[in-house]
Amino acid sequence: MRASRREVMALGAAGLVAAAAPPPRPVTVLGHRGASVLRPEHTLAAYAKAVADGADYIEPDLVATKDGELVIRHENNIAETTDVAAHPAFAGRRTEKMVDGERQVGWFTEDFTLAELKTLRAKERLPQLRPANAAMDGWFDLVSWAEMVDFAAAESLARGRPIGLVPELKHSTYFRGIGLPLEDRFSDTLGRHHYLRTAPVIVQSFEVRNLRYLRGKLGRPANLRLMQLTSGIPAGARSGDGQSYAALHTPAGLRDVARYADILAPDTRSVIPLGPDGRLGRPSTLVADAHRAGLLVQPWTFRPENYFLAADFRDANGPAARNEAGSVAEMRAYVAAGIDGFFTDDPALGRRAAG
Repeated sequence: MRASRREVMALGAAGLVAAAAPPPRPVTVLGHRGASVLRPEHTLAAYAKAVADGADYIEPDLVATKDGELVIRHENNIAETTDVAAHPAFAGRRTEKMVDGERQVGWFTEDFTLAELKTLRAKERLPQLRPANAAMDGWFDLVSWAEMVDFAAAESLARGRPIGLVPELKHSTYFRGIGLPLEDRFSDTLGRHHYLRTAPVIVQSFEVRNLRYLRGKLGRPANLRLMQLTSGIPAGARSGDGQSYAALHTPAGLRDVARYADILAPDTRSVIPLGPDGRLGRPSTLVADAHRAGLLVQPWTFRPENYFLAADFRDANGPAARNEAGSVAEMRAYVAAGIDGFFTDDPALGRRAAG
């Protein structure tokens, strides 16, 4: 049956509308410490799994060693994430320190050379929630920043796509105070590695002064962006250098952030708060306000266990159960709220949610 002239005109108009419609916006998936729900965090195994599962970026947390090297650990206190307590030779290095106003007891990277840290093995940080990862305790080495750069370069060549790196500078004010500032050590690596001169790199921090310093020192190279991490939990939270996150979340604060950073990375609940029943409430104005200031918004961190999900998305399998459907649904709710990307412990699920 031939189409009538009116039907042809209607089809043509629909085609013009479709052609004029903007393409779906890309949503960036950042593998939080690798695929840390499936492999012990900050190991090459976790990063390899994140890349295989489609992460656009993989995230290392950077801390300093006694001899000034950058090593990848969640915190400088390695009591919970390595087997250091099982090494009698290091028993005397257990100590108490104040780190960003928090009193901690343990073993600290700045009291070890990189060679000494290389004698340790990684442990799962959340063994009660991730027993399969805990079964891998002792399997994997600690990774230096230089090793991770080489790993990402090799993965990029093997897979034919860029593997972005999103390093976090941890406890900058603390490390500066003990004579091991991170910023220059990190920026010096950008010129030493070909991959870091060409690959997508996002430098993140919960502090402000260090990001301002890096912007002034590095300028705006095409492949490198700066990310301001923030948190609304607990109320009144401040950065390691004393900045109020609540002030940064105001329209004026966001305009100031945009002078030195490219991306705002708030905690997820600052984007969509939870109601008294633990379910998602209405989105805040933070995404729209940040976009008006010229910032991308990429919150942290989506985790697929029921324990971490909003009540809307939990199933009946217990707090430690990996709830794939619930996690994807929760991430999609945030994508619908306008975010530009997100950190996730499970990049395979993040890739499904991002589309």
